[in-house]
Amino acid sequence: MTDEQIVLIGGLWLDPSAWDGVVAEIGRAGRRAVPVTLPGQGDGNVAATLDDQVGAVLAAVDAAPGRAMVVGHSAACGLAWLAADARPERVATVVLIGGFPAADGETYADLFPIENGVMPFPGWAPFEGADSADLDEQARARFAEAAVPVPAGVAKGTVRLTDERRYDVPVVMVCPEYTPAQLREWLDAGELPELARVKHVEMVDIDSGHWPMLTRPAELAAILTSA
Repeated sequence: MTDEQIVLIGGLWLDPSAWDGVVAEIGRAGRRAVPVTLPGQGDGNVAATLDDQVGAVLAAVDAAPGRAMVVGHSAACGLAWLAADARPERVATVVLIGGFPAADGETYADLFPIENGVMPFPGWAPFEGADSADLDEQARARFAEAAVPVPAGVAKGTVRLTDERRYDVPVVMVCPEYTPAQLREWLDAGELPELARVKHVEMVDIDSGHWPMLTRPAELAAILTSA
């Protein structure tokens, strides 16, 4: 068993249980995966900030017995990239699922209305199409029921990056509702300037919607264990 721990960071509205299927599959492959409990997304702390969530991710990286693979999903790709910036010597690989490295000065995830200090799950209308095509009605209902409103201090937090050694950390881009070919087009068009500066980028396709940890856990786990 390799000592490289896999740190899993869920996107908006997800608590660590979203990774249960992936964790089990990774365990069967002889690896250890640790889903991060993000402050404000599973612990009831509605006053949590982006800095609090970064701190939780870094604590998981620092607790790893060796270097860590840091996996971010959707908006949490920004958290994974912040970890690479803060711990470039401790992060062996960054895997980004359905999202992109955040750039310095960007707002983390101010994407939907804030209500009573939190950003609740907005329903399925914004995600119709490829994002949710592999979720049936029961799966959608389970997701919506379990969705954890994201604290405003997280959603409206500002990304701060300081260490250009992050560009030396290899990045694996997992492409769910879009293809590697589309991702290359966006890169060539200059739409992803932070990713364009990364020295080692691999693109991997997965036949899923935006939440492959829920709909394709075995396939996603296989990608992570071979990354």
